[in-house]
Amino acid sequence: MSHYSIKDIEQLSGIKAHTLRIWEQRYQFILPKRTDTNIRYYDDDDLKLVLNIALLKDNGHKISKIAQMNHQEMREEVLSITEKNLRYPDQINALILAMVDLDEDRFEKIMATNILKLGFESTMINVVYPFLSKIGILWQTGAINPAQEHFITNLIRQKLIVAIDGQYVNMSSNTNKYLLYLPEGELHEITLLFICYLIKARQQKVVYFGQNLPFNDLKSIYDIHQPDYILTMITTSPPAAEVQQYVDKLSSTFPEAQILLSGYQVIGQDVSTADNTHIFTRIEHFVSFVEEKTLERSA
Repeated sequence: MSHYSIKDIEQLSGIKAHTLRIWEQRYQFILPKRTDTNIRYYDDDDLKLVLNIALLKDNGHKISKIAQMNHQEMREEVLSITEKNLRYPDQINALILAMVDLDEDRFEKIMATNILKLGFESTMINVVYPFLSKIGILWQTGAINPAQEHFITNLIRQKLIVAIDGQYVNMSSNTNKYLLYLPEGELHEITLLFICYLIKARQQKVVYFGQNLPFNDLKSIYDIHQPDYILTMITTSPPAAEVQQYVDKLSSTFPEAQILLSGYQVIGQDVSTADNTHIFTRIEHFVSFVEEKTLERSA
């Protein structure tokens, strides 16, 4: 059972801490526990309750009426809303609930419904990616149980691999080649897999080497494949104190390639870059970049 601070609950649900405290006092349906040192905390059941309340409230239910519902009534109404309504915040909350409950069936139903209505790419960008951003911060602070994070990311990873396998690239002289990898010690692969899908869906070549690639191996791979672009995500490795050195090493070792970077350790971290190095802050910016370079190559 995970423990959440009121700030964690606020980040996951979008309900302000001040509002949560008012609800506790007025309706007494969200009652935090306290540690031996009298510090307030919430558990998985509290998180699920707040997420359900947030979803019902955002869909027009008055808080006074929600307070009169029992848990089963609330759950049934939430399921009904998320099956009919494809508002992105509702679907993100539904994924969080599936993660907390380790509910694979619910995850599959949410994904299938969204992919059918929105398409795979739109589902990933507008639902899954914001969801992963939410839980990623909390996972790093220890607020989310690692089992919950592993459960949901492995299910998403399976979806991505199937989607990637469904893309066939018809190679030509006008095709750009992207080498995708994660640095040694870096294991967070979901975004890299999605980028692989985005590139292949636009009929560009991908050389994919995944997680935990030593730099010397990267040099050997580059010599063989001579890619136009080298793309990596720096989320936890190398550590912050070594990121600038690593970025400099990439740009100087591969001066003929364009280096594409993203990840928590480079976005907004005042990392200086050479002329052949670009940092992407949003997945949409990367999509635009690939499409622009594809048009340039085919012109």
